[in-house]
Amino acid sequence: MANTFSLILVIVTLVTGIVWALEKLVLAKKRQEKLGAIEGQTNEGLDTSLQAKVAAQPWWVENSVSIFPVIAFVLVLRSFIYEPFQIPSGSMMPTLLVGDFILVEKYAYGLKDPVWRTQLVETGKPERGDIVVFKYPPNPGIDYIKRVVGLPGDVVRYSEKKELCVQRKGGSSCEAIELSNVQESIFKDERIGVPMIQMDEKLGEETHQILVHPLTRDDVRAYQPRPGVREWVVPQDQYFVMGDNRDNSADSRFWGFVPEGNLVGKAVGIWISFEFERDSDSVLPSWIPTGVRFSRVGGIH
Repeated sequence: MANTFSLILVIVTLVTGIVWALEKLVLAKKRQEKLGAIEGQTNEGLDTSLQAKVAAQPWWVENSVSIFPVIAFVLVLRSFIYEPFQIPSGSMMPTLLVGDFILVEKYAYGLKDPVWRTQLVETGKPERGDIVVFKYPPNPGIDYIKRVVGLPGDVVRYSEKKELCVQRKGGSSCEAIELSNVQESIFKDERIGVPMIQMDEKLGEETHQILVHPLTRDDVRAYQPRPGVREWVVPQDQYFVMGDNRDNSADSRFWGFVPEGNLVGKAVGIWISFEFERDSDSVLPSWIPTGVRFSRVGGIH
C-alpha cells in the first residue's frame, strides 16, 4: 500500500482530473449556451462585465483546472520516474551521509501503480552492489536504504573478521568479496569516539567504500532467521541487503530478506546535501541546516 503522501497525491490528481475533464467536455459548453440564451433575449448586446460574470468559472473549477496539470506531472514523475528521499541515519556511511538528499530511479526494477504497488511492467532486477530503497519488511510504512549483497539463490556468509563471502546461485564455492585500501577513517564511532576503519569493497562491477569498527562484534544472537548462524540462503524473489556502515546498520542480518515486491527503486544520485552540525549551546532548531555540502552532489555507487 502507498504511503500517506502518495495516496493524497493520487486522490487530489483524480478529483482535479475529473473536474478538468468535466470543464472541457460539459461545463464550459453549458456556460456558453447560457450566455447565448441571455443574448438571444435582448436586442442589445450584453456589456462586458455581465458577459464575464456569466462565462466565469466557479472558484472550485478554476482552481482544479489550474492545478491538475501540475499535480498530474508530479504524480507521474515521482511514481514512475524519479522520487527524492532524505538520508535520515548513518547506516550507509561513508557512501551516504545524514543530510544527503538523493534521487531514486523508480523504473529500475519495474513500474508499479502508485497506490497498491502492483507491478505493471517489469523493467529489470537488482544487481549485486546496487543501492536500493525498499519498504522495510517488518513495517512497510517505512522506507529503508541499503546495498544489495545477495541475490535470489545465493548463499551469503559474514565472518567474525567482518569479511563477506558469497556463493552465487548454482556455484560450487564461496567467493570472498575483495577488500582493499584499508585505512583509518575520518569518521568516528559517536558512542566511544574511536576512529572507524574504512576500506574498499567490490560487489559486482563497482567498487565502493565501507566502514567497520575494530572494537565492535556483531550481536550474532540477534541474527535472523537463525540466531548465532553467520550464513544465509537467499530465497527466490528475495534479496539480502546490508548497510555500508557495517557495525551501525540494522539490515538483513537482523530482520531478514527483502521481498522483490518491497523494492521502491535504485538510488542513483545526490541532488543536494545539508550539514546539521552545531554546537551544543546553539539556539537553532535541529532541523535547520548549518551548511551545504556541494562537493557531494553527483552520482553514487
